[in-house]
Amino acid sequence: DGHPALFRQTRAGQHGRPFQLYKFRTMRADVDPFGDSPQTGDDPRITPIGRWLRETSLDELPQLLNVLRGEMSLVGPRPLYLQQMAEWTPRQRARLLVRPGLTGLAQVRGRGRLTIEEKLEWDVRYVETLSLATDLRIIRDTLRGLWRRSDIYEVRYSATRIRRSADATPPGDEAPQRASADPPPPAS
Repeated sequence: DGHPALFRQTRAGQHGRPFQLYKFRTMRADVDPFGDSPQTGDDPRITPIGRWLRETSLDELPQLLNVLRGEMSLVGPRPLYLQQMAEWTPRQRARLLVRPGLTGLAQVRGRGRLTIEEKLEWDVRYVETLSLATDLRIIRDTLRGLWRRSDIYEVRYSATRIRRSADATPPGDEAPQRASADPPPPAS
């Protein structure tokens, strides 16, 4: 549509330092990305190629540049907006102790089915259990999820809405599998 394919957003990095996160643009340039979106069906703000990029998670690929620049890691809590930090509890702020990642424990344990509070809890549990073995399991589970195209919530739900709880998985949606060495799911 004549607009740049890449866009940048300011996100909270390690220790809350702002950085510019890169993504492929998936929405039409003339829409409010934070506006209302339908609860079901296709979001008219998303372009056809943008829908495919989201379904395959390729919209996140430019973040490899953030990894190369040292602003992100391959594995870690997903980078959130700076404004969201004000709403976090002191425990939830622990997620800022590590660099944000392309993928993380919350993404492989429920992604779009988790509420923001559940995602933050998984992020904190990741920080509390940092290890190479955990990172390798997360990478393995991420690749499996991408291959299966499972739990790609952007197809039906806007990233600006609070997600339904993990225990409200609709029929036909694949529940994430947990490795026995992973921490237990957050308490509801």
